[in-house]
Amino acid sequence: MYDIIISNASIYDGSGNPWFKSDIGIKSGKIVSIGQLRNEEAQRRIDVSQFAVAPGFIDIHCHSDALLFASPREKGKILQGVTTEVIGNCGISATPVSEKNLELLKKYTSSIFANIDMPWDWRTVSDFLRRVEERRSITNIASLVGHGAVRIAVMGFDNRDPDERELAEMKRLVASAIDDGAFGLSSGLIYPPGLYAKTRELIELCRVVAEKGGIYTTHMRGETDTVIESVKEAIRTGEESGVPVQISHHKTGGLDNWGKCRQTLQLIAEARDRGLDITCDAYPYIAGSTMLGALLPPWVHEGGVERLLERLRNPECRLTIKEQIKNGIPGWENFVKACGWDKIVIASCNRNKSIEGKNLEEIAHSRKIEPDEALFDIMIEEEADVLMIQFMMCEEDVSYILRHPLVMMGSDAIPSAGKPHPRYYGAFPRFLRKYVLDEGICSLAEGIRKITSMPAQKLGLRDRGAIREGMWADITVFDPKTIADKATFLDPQQFAAGVEYVLVNGRLAVDKGEYTGLLEGRVLRR
Repeated sequence: MYDIIISNASIYDGSGNPWFKSDIGIKSGKIVSIGQLRNEEAQRRIDVSQFAVAPGFIDIHCHSDALLFASPREKGKILQGVTTEVIGNCGISATPVSEKNLELLKKYTSSIFANIDMPWDWRTVSDFLRRVEERRSITNIASLVGHGAVRIAVMGFDNRDPDERELAEMKRLVASAIDDGAFGLSSGLIYPPGLYAKTRELIELCRVVAEKGGIYTTHMRGETDTVIESVKEAIRTGEESGVPVQISHHKTGGLDNWGKCRQTLQLIAEARDRGLDITCDAYPYIAGSTMLGALLPPWVHEGGVERLLERLRNPECRLTIKEQIKNGIPGWENFVKACGWDKIVIASCNRNKSIEGKNLEEIAHSRKIEPDEALFDIMIEEEADVLMIQFMMCEEDVSYILRHPLVMMGSDAIPSAGKPHPRYYGAFPRFLRKYVLDEGICSLAEGIRKITSMPAQKLGLRDRGAIREGMWADITVFDPKTIADKATFLDPQQFAAGVEYVLVNGRLAVDKGEYTGLLEGRVLRR
């Protein structure tokens, strides 16, 4: 007897091939039979004749690290059909931890980790993953180790090159993290302390990753004016270290840079032709989201959050920052220049709840001050713990990037209260509805490949991301007629429509569109 038989299924197996009709037999968490099973017995038989059946969606890029410790459990991802999430992105991870710099790391990650009360009783990736297993999770969890966390553990927020001893310790921490099960190293090169690292440091660390069989994912040094140079840096890092590269949430932001994605993707394709394993992910929105502090020049962040706040209270420092925001600094990712004050929106903060959903120009007008002064004041009032949404891409570029054969889809979802970016609740249904089914950037089979077998291949997951006998039964069943995102920028915390059933390791996590409460996710180790 099977545990579950999914009958009359139109199966999109994750390969990109056209769908085929069959039944799926599931037992002990795995797909054990694909074929005609109408006469077989099962504890539960689910007729899906009106629906599409796909492998469970894999979110190659998200920030759900702290959500693993949240109560109640946050079900936005499972109701999108996501069965596996990759955490530790953009150089931001909860490990490794050094005793001397623990408070620096906690303060640094507070906005990305949504101020969720985590125990912080781990020091290594192994410790952290064990805590996740004890806690249990809705989805499967794969972890990267963040370059920012590694640098903080060894060097704090110092704006300098590591000495030989420090570099050796960073290498040791990276090697240990991958031995503990991390799938690779991530970097966030617009954030301190990652933005203080030179290319040579990244190459040296990535050589360790390559030797261990991991991957390197990068939030590049620039996604606006310096996007082409930044792609070249990512390619150089991969070619000189030998590590497979994943460019995170690829975009070309700012009006002056719209259309440059044709050049960047050509550079990436040429690097593949030379033998570099390089791919990208992207999300299906014209706006991104990150820490509000990313609007400030690099030097303001030196020494950590407390030093940053001291500088923002200093009138002379404020004048210097104003001038640099207005005129820019060579090589600095200047979001204000790329977006304009009116397209930078407060997504989440702890004290000034009334400003959530408003842009900095509106807030400044209401306070009768200039937008840069509003930025400084908000950072001080909120102790730098603020998330923003920045509108800086165009639909033509988003569509072009998502349809490219070297690009997979990832949410980049950052959990938060207030008015967070809607991608936490709707990225995957939006991709399928708007871009695949309505706009036709690719076939449905190809769209499913971009969110299943393609990320599985990049991670090296050989037993997930496809519907085949012997694979783990991570399966998403959705209605192509009704699948859609409901979350909007004005009202983001709305669950998606059209996801009917989701199985995680052979157990029903979503049944007839409702989360069942099961915690059947597993920690995946490289």
